[in-house]
Amino acid sequence: MIYTAIDFETADNGQDSACAIGLIKIHNNTIIDSYYALIKPPRPYIKYAYFHGITWDMLKNQPTFAERWHEIANFIHDSTAFIAHNAQFDKGVLYSTAKTYNISLPLLPFYCTLKASRQFLNLPKNSLDSVCQALNIELNHHHALSDAQACANIFLYFTKQGISLDNCITK
Repeated sequence: MIYTAIDFETADNGQDSACAIGLIKIHNNTIIDSYYALIKPPRPYIKYAYFHGITWDMLKNQPTFAERWHEIANFIHDSTAFIAHNAQFDKGVLYSTAKTYNISLPLLPFYCTLKASRQFLNLPKNSLDSVCQALNIELNHHHALSDAQACANIFLYFTKQGISLDNCITK
């Protein structure tokens, strides 16, 4: 199976406001490829710049999600599942952004490393940064590629422990 860890940063409260995407491809329990891009969101208001440091000046001349879709689709074309830490959020952003631009998406399951962390790790908090700290995984939090890389490494941690995440799929 080929998995793609996915992470979005968003500009505002709209689920269609993707402003950065990070993708990490995993095959045979090995990270084999990565993709990162800034995305011009549908609105110029960047509410969450204080989280991720991405400003409108950085985004205003970037391609939209629709204009980036060919690159993204090529990256994920052989994937059999997505992985995300808080898959409900990233799945929502992916589907809402695609809907805004009339893009048909592949129907792939979303494995959630947040659900897995809650189920299999005994941590006081299961946020991405807390799990990474507990597992000694490097993280530049709120950078889409780093977050996707961390999520992939959490997934690989569970896989190497022989833990199946089949019950951690987000519907």
